[in-house]
Amino acid sequence: MDTLGILKDLCIILVFGKFFSLVARKLHMPEVAGLIISGILIGPSVFGLVKQSDFLSGMGEIGVILLMFSAGLETDMEKLKESGLKATLIALAGVAVPVFAGTILYMSFYGFAGPGSEEFMKGLFIGTILAATSVSITVQALKELGKLNTAVGTTIMSAAIIDDVIGILVLTAVMSMKDPSNNIGVVALKTLAFFAIALVGGYFIFQLMKKLEKRSPHTRRIPILGVALAFALSYIADRYFGVADITGAYCAGVILCSLRESDYIERKVDINSYMIFGPVFFASIGLQTNLRQLDTTILVFSLAFVVVGLVGKIIGCGLMGRACGFNGHDSMKIGVGMMTRGEVALIVAQRGLKAGLMTSSYFTAVILLIIVSSILTPILLKMLYEKYPEAA
Repeated sequence: MDTLGILKDLCIILVFGKFFSLVARKLHMPEVAGLIISGILIGPSVFGLVKQSDFLSGMGEIGVILLMFSAGLETDMEKLKESGLKATLIALAGVAVPVFAGTILYMSFYGFAGPGSEEFMKGLFIGTILAATSVSITVQALKELGKLNTAVGTTIMSAAIIDDVIGILVLTAVMSMKDPSNNIGVVALKTLAFFAIALVGGYFIFQLMKKLEKRSPHTRRIPILGVALAFALSYIADRYFGVADITGAYCAGVILCSLRESDYIERKVDINSYMIFGPVFFASIGLQTNLRQLDTTILVFSLAFVVVGLVGKIIGCGLMGRACGFNGHDSMKIGVGMMTRGEVALIVAQRGLKAGLMTSSYFTAVILLIIVSSILTPILLKMLYEKYPEAA
């Protein structure tokens, strides 16, 4: 292993990543966009300062696990319980319509194929990338407008949480179906078995962690054991059940999210994720994207992918919001609020690259969707609220 080369690469990634994440923040864009752009600049697309390596891939893998563990820790179980049928239906529609539209989009460009074929699986995977919502930008926009705790604001937040859970389940199912020898029934049983074991085992782990936090509050052993649980469930999910490892990490976060010390665990995990593993993961997305290899088809596909990604959420969530009793204007706000994409879309795309369900050239489409949706969502929400104040 070239230790000196690794040190040089990490230095470049961290310095460029921090600089461009600060630039993104100044431009009111998500910092993740800056990290990705830094990866594109230092990678083969522009300067060629850093090359992707097994070491960087391994660090990126740890970064993904920590990101999904943090996402699980941030899950508000009370809001999930209170969200009820409306948020669940909106989330389901917000997954179903983009997945279907994304699949049709891919096959429109590269040919229609029957279910189970390799091309169909690739199309289905492109649709899966569009499933998850990143609500952080929307939350910030609603806070600035003073609308976060309104009926629409609460519905968007609750639906986004459920949306992520459904999106991860869809990813797990698609990844499991990739191998033609897999039987759908067996895949479903193995997936259900994992969640059943995670549920039962998670209850006992939660009780043990409750006793530990009571006996040793705010001690480092609590976040250390939490991270160990994330790694363990990631390994068990992938190795023994064929479930995506990030699903195991997310489940570990959900198991611990109701602890009093969950915020403390998240802060400690975020230090590692923010300092090194997160920047390496997002930069690696840029390193795997070579803009010099872009052709006209990929460029046109990327633009169509962005349009389908945005419109799919507005149609799916907006129409279901209308069906659930919201008026037309509030339904539009829900649809617009749900159209942002972020880390989860990148994580899903990276998993597809690893599994051979997509090539690195499609990262351009995903990155473009994240940037465009992050810019448009706050602008459109502000316009909608100014023109159509929320109904009482």
